[in-house]
Amino acid sequence: MKLLIRIFITALLVMAISYLMKGVIVDEFTTALTVAIVLGLLNLFVKPILVLFTMPVTFFTLGLFLLVINAVIIELCDYFIDGFSVNSFWTAMLFSIILSLSQSLVYQITGESK
Repeated sequence: MKLLIRIFITALLVMAISYLMKGVIVDEFTTALTVAIVLGLLNLFVKPILVLFTMPVTFFTLGLFLLVINAVIIELCDYFIDGFSVNSFWTAMLFSIILSLSQSLVYQITGESK
């Protein structure tokens, strides 16, 4: 049940952020639910591999390269899902930063833990 609530919260945040940002387009709420599920799966399976392969660059940039990896995950989500569009890499990076911060804030308020 906790997982379903987290997916629903992420979908709501994706819809809200896409409404506020010009470069992010989400057609409907079911697309936002799909984005939330695919983002979760990409973060579970693809992100650890990317982090492992880019460990030296991440080390030299003091962890800032992880922002680039998050933007790549958003771009992959854009590639796989029809109805979800991100205009540029920089928009994807800003979207990922805002989504991460808003998720942390909402989970802190609701008392959910990772």
